[in-house]
Formats: sequence, structure tokens, C-alpha cells
Amino acid sequence: MISQAKTTDVNQDPVLVNDWHVVARSRDLPEGKILKVRVLGEDLIVWRHQDQVMAWKDLCIHRGSRLSLGWIEDGQVVCPYHGWHYNNSGACTLMPAQPNMTPPAKARAFVHRAKEQYDWIWVSLGEPKHDIPPFFQWDDPDFRKFQAGPYYYRANGFRTIENFVDPSHFPFVHAGINGVAADADSIDRYEVHRDEHGLRTDEIWVYQPYGDHRAIPVDAGYVYHCFRPLTAYFNKHTIVKDGTGGNDDRFCMMTTVQPVEEDMSVVWLGVAINYGPELTEGDITERQDQVFEQDREIVESQRPEKIPLDLREELHMRCDKLAVEYRKWLKELGVTFGTA
Repeated sequence: MISQAKTTDVNQDPVLVNDWHVVARSRDLPEGKILKVRVLGEDLIVWRHQDQVMAWKDLCIHRGSRLSLGWIEDGQVVCPYHGWHYNNSGACTLMPAQPNMTPPAKARAFVHRAKEQYDWIWVSLGEPKHDIPPFFQWDDPDFRKFQAGPYYYRANGFRTIENFVDPSHFPFVHAGINGVAADADSIDRYEVHRDEHGLRTDEIWVYQPYGDHRAIPVDAGYVYHCFRPLTAYFNKHTIVKDGTGGNDDRFCMMTTVQPVEEDMSVVWLGVAINYGPELTEGDITERQDQVFEQDREIVESQRPEKIPLDLREELHMRCDKLAVEYRKWLKELGVTFGTA
């Protein structure tokens, strides 16, 4: 039985409390390591034992010390203050100052839910209302998978997602890479649809002079999805301008934002690509590092820091249709953390 962390602030956003959030890459959490993370203003530890991943509040119930300062011993977390041992269910099994005493039932860690999927560690502070969002190409053997980031933004998570699903900034923020400032694309009218996964656009076409990691001009068609308030995805169909590419070259990306605070976020990227076998992981990550650093500077500059859900607070154009529908959706869901 999972002991739910009753210390989570009841005034926090129930939508995000009861959602899944990435806090680490699987490869960053070997057995025997305690990793300290922060979600929605709450400090946690994550650790693994055999095939199980755990996420607990970073707190020993005895005297309130941080378990992140402790260590793993025989598959148990040891508190650094008085040496209390906690097993993978969160129960205290040993109090060294009273070794012959059976620890009381209250001597437990505050346990949250944790899962491992897409080579990421996901946690939820509450009772998840949805499954972890789909990464459609993850099990497709025709696609190679990579991870990029994490990227640390002193910015609102919803502003970060909105930036990710906005193609009209390409010629200016990513000039010479994803667009040409002097010849910016006109964004054709498109529709935003709602389905079982959230929001989805029609295909949106743009020209990109350095359109992918092959450093060649392409026409690129993006289909964007907003799966959850802080998880989005695109499927990018690239057509090489000189005709040398494949018939169905696809570059797909999932981005999910860890809401550290209302104005502090960690951005995690997963990439799936079905072309360019000569491209290395370094080729993929180098380009993403460049693009997301350009985005970070802009997103951190936005005011107000909290995203306004009242559509009258900012000026919206036809090309912003997905952003408008995204904000309406957040409001309908009842999201409050990081919103204005």
C-alpha cells in the first residue's frame, strides 16, 4: 500500500498534483544512488532498488532531516541524522539507537508514485488521473531514439510549452536555422482538434534553410500535439529541397516540462528519427542545445511570467490558434499553478 504524502500543499493545483512529471533520465539513476529533485515546490528523492523506482518526500519523519543527504545500504535508504533505515515500501525497519524495538507504523517515508518510461523517471505527487502520454514512435524499430537536455529555464512551464508549439517564431528566434527573417513564412490557416490525447493541429508547413541535422534546406510539415498541460509533441515531415531525402523522413520530438516552481522549469526532450543513419547522438543534441538556448533567452524575457488565461490580456492572431486553444484548454482543466 502506498503511503501518500499528506504534506503536499492542499492549495497546489490539483490538475498538476495528479499528473505525471519527468524528474530524471533513467541513466542518471543507477542503483545505489539517491537523486534529489523538486516538483511543484516540493523536494523529493528518487532512487531505485532492482526493477523498482521510488519517489519520496525528502524528509525523515523522525527529526525532519533531508533523506537526500543519506545513502543506500542493503537496498534501503539510510537517514544521515540518526541512521534510520527505510525499505522500498517506505517503512522504517531499523532505529539504531533502539535496535530491538519494532519501529512504529508511523515511522514511514512519505511515498509518491513513480514510473519509468521512455528512459525517463516520472513521478506524481497525487493520484494520477491519466496515463503517461504516448510517444508514438518509441516502440517503432524504424526510428532511432535520443534524449536531449535537460534545459533549465527560469521561466513558467506553460510559456515553455507554448513556445515549443509555435512555428511562427522560427524565422526570428532561429534565423538561418529554422527560418529566414527577411522572408518569413506565412502560416496558412489551420485547425486545432481535440481527441483522446488532448489537442492536435493540422499539418503546418514552413521552409527551413538548415532544416535538420543534415544541414540542408527542407520544407517541413509539423503536426503538433498537446497531450497534457506540460507535455507536448510534434511529428515533423521533412522534404529535402534538392530531392535527395526519403519519401517519408520523420523527425519526432516529445518535450515535457518539470514544474520546479511557478517561474522555474526543467525541459526534457525525447527525439525519434527515421532517417540519417550517419547522424550521431552528438549531432542531434548539439542542434537541440543551440535551438533551446535561443528559446530559453526569449521565454525567460516574457512578461507577465505567469501565463494569462484571460485571452484579453495579450493580443492573439490567427497564426496563434494553437496557443489560444491551449490557454482555453488549461482554463477548462482548472489549471492554476503558474497561471494568471
